[in-house]
Amino acid sequence: MLEVLSLGAGVQSTVMALMAARGELSPMPDCAIFADTQFEPAGVYTHLDWLEGQLSFPVHRVTAGDIQADHLSGLNTTGQRFASMPLFTQNGGMGRRQCTVEYKIDPIRRKIRELLGLKPRQRAKGIAVRQWIGISTDEVMRMKDARDLWIENAWPLIDQVRMSRRECQQWFAVRFPGRRLEKSACVACPFHNDASWRDMKLNDLASFAQAVEFDAAIRESGSENKGKMRELQFVHRSRQPLDEVDFRNLEDLGQLNFFNEECEGMCGV
Repeated sequence: MLEVLSLGAGVQSTVMALMAARGELSPMPDCAIFADTQFEPAGVYTHLDWLEGQLSFPVHRVTAGDIQADHLSGLNTTGQRFASMPLFTQNGGMGRRQCTVEYKIDPIRRKIRELLGLKPRQRAKGIAVRQWIGISTDEVMRMKDARDLWIENAWPLIDQVRMSRRECQQWFAVRFPGRRLEKSACVACPFHNDASWRDMKLNDLASFAQAVEFDAAIRESGSENKGKMRELQFVHRSRQPLDEVDFRNLEDLGQLNFFNEECEGMCGV
């Protein structure tokens, strides 16, 4: 069976990969796969470069394209229909969440099929792959079966070592003192909570500026996409321009942590 580690380059998947490389999780993965939306903070790519040097198994980087450019152009990964990021709309709704499937799950699935040597439309026999997902004990609600019957999802941080996100951070801090663990998610992911937005605004000015630019652009581009965007869109749930949001006040009011509650579990781990 092919052992594949789904690498988001965030806290949990980083620790999972390092533990596997050190023999603290078993069996040893055959490889890790990182699906790149091309809209990650620069720190994630720097961290990924470092992480690859720490691992004893290969890391494959795959991509379905630039999600930022595609969204602004009103395209999906095949260039056919509009693939919406789940952005907040002026009427109080939220866009369809297609991004995780198209820019994370599908590229990883295609790479796995390639590694198995499967031809187009050829089916694998039985369970051919165990896919490691970096979900910790405090996020069990994000555990989901694989969409393909020939892939078995596994959660080693839960099943083998019973580790929470905080325990993953502590494990990393002891072994790599002074090194920062990144949060892996698109720069303008609408599932960021206000603590994440505030941290980005204070500590990652380049990413925050990029998010503000994207937030403004999604409203400016609506008239250029042939009516596909009928409602004005916003990155933040308050439906205000991102650079006008008071993250401190919203956080102090005890808002729901959207990232932990709503994420499908493939992006930010």
